[in-house]
Amino acid sequence: MEQPTSYCQMVDTLESDNVHRIYHDEHYGFPIDSDDELFCRLVLEINQAGLSWTTILNKQDNFRKAYSNFSIQDVAQYGDEDVERLLHDAGIIRNRLKVHAAIYNAGQICALQESFGSFQNWLAHHHPLPLHDWVKLFKKIFKFTGGEITNEFLMSTGYLPGAHTASCSIYPKVLKASPMWNEV
Repeated sequence: MEQPTSYCQMVDTLESDNVHRIYHDEHYGFPIDSDDELFCRLVLEINQAGLSWTTILNKQDNFRKAYSNFSIQDVAQYGDEDVERLLHDAGIIRNRLKVHAAIYNAGQICALQESFGSFQNWLAHHHPLPLHDWVKLFKKIFKFTGGEITNEFLMSTGYLPGAHTASCSIYPKVLKASPMWNEV
């Protein structure tokens, strides 16, 4: 059997209840209207660094519980006790740098919300930018956001095209939901 050449081809062989299939068909590349859910995706992408996406998808409910349902306002207020709680939570990735990045980034998003009204408005304000400019911008504002994390975050939330191949059955749905793809 021929190896899949894209995420779309890979998930096409999976059962409908597989975490990758659900993510691909219902979330990947679709715009997110909630700042808390955008923050969720950023935290998940950061935590995926050095690990498999399968691990993150399987732990996403644990992350949601551990990080106050990804309430940006709540996470931005986390202190030392919360850091220790997260570092002892076996249901998530217990990496000190990633935990501190989530808390720091929540604070940065709070500042962006004050200036732009929302994290989503800040992203839209800078759209469209080429990837290398997005990476510079993210590195300037956030922690633990290199090129791959920034790219995946933006692709997975509809700010950059590329989440789906043109032959993917989900591609027309994402294209319709993400008119910004036509602006890149």
